[in-house]
Amino acid sequence: MESQATSSVPVHEREVESDESTPKPTSKFSDEPPTKRKKNSNLEDRLSHILSCNVCFDLPSSACYQCCRGHLMCAACYNHLLADSKLKDEQPTCPSCRVDIGHGSCTRNLTAEKTISELPVVCVYCCGSFARHMIKGHQTEDCADRLVKCRFETFGCSWSGPYHESTNHESTCVHPKKSGTELLECLDNREEKHKKQLSVFRQSVSLLSCEQISFSDIQLRPFRTMDFVTRLYYESNRFHALGHTWAVKAFIDNVEKHPSNPTVIADRQLNYQLLLKSKVSNDLELYSLLVRAPFEETHIDPEPVFHRFTTSETESELRPISVADANRLLGSRVINLRLFLFYNKP
Repeated sequence: MESQATSSVPVHEREVESDESTPKPTSKFSDEPPTKRKKNSNLEDRLSHILSCNVCFDLPSSACYQCCRGHLMCAACYNHLLADSKLKDEQPTCPSCRVDIGHGSCTRNLTAEKTISELPVVCVYCCGSFARHMIKGHQTEDCADRLVKCRFETFGCSWSGPYHESTNHESTCVHPKKSGTELLECLDNREEKHKKQLSVFRQSVSLLSCEQISFSDIQLRPFRTMDFVTRLYYESNRFHALGHTWAVKAFIDNVEKHPSNPTVIADRQLNYQLLLKSKVSNDLELYSLLVRAPFEETHIDPEPVFHRFTTSETESELRPISVADANRLLGSRVINLRLFLFYNKP
């Protein structure tokens, strides 16, 4: 009787019952053991730990250098290590294994750089996950939650907020409805900034009309003073320009306050001066313009500088070299620059 009752159930109903009793897979890793699934989900964290810089313990954002034993350093920390060692007159070493490092022994790890560029990173605005080589474009152009300023910032509006709220704010912003006098005050402040930038550009162009123009590619080499506590400075070889012999000397600002420990201050500034090495019978007045040398990557903001030399004063005043990363210059073997000299005869 039991066998007959079982056979009386339709075939398709028996198949449905069997399907319900069979557990369905919950993920694509269901056939893998739980320990392996846990390792796969943690792979990104383990790669980030392996590829992180051994100095700042963060993933390199641009170039990635390695010592001869494979320890990784980001470009900023690598240049800082070389600059600190040069200031202290010591041989730079790897912070992990203490092997000597330098431009001849360290190389870029292109495999690590490409791997890091594919690792995910979280957007600081929308908390979405993107590959590292895509995050910059997303945060500056695509993200709807990115931080933007009001379109009427020129008129004095100080609002800043998410991009998706900017349209509603600008439709109700009161700054475009200011009186003409109030708007003129805002525009005058903005115009002053542009005038300063334009004056530098016009002055540089006008110098091209000088009677005598000369340029020289110079190399500033490191030297140390003969004091009890030696200090680092840079000086170029003598070169001829405009019928005279010259040299360029450079010093590191903010280091003079701590000569015994020059690495206390991380914010460093390079200042240079022009030295007249030949004798003159009359006063000599000219302009100089310092720019980066060909094939160099360090950007320098050029600004014309006026110099006056006399029979007794053959050294110009110290002028800053407007560079964003001074450690990159200090970490190099030599500092390559191009110097323009402009002279108008009376």
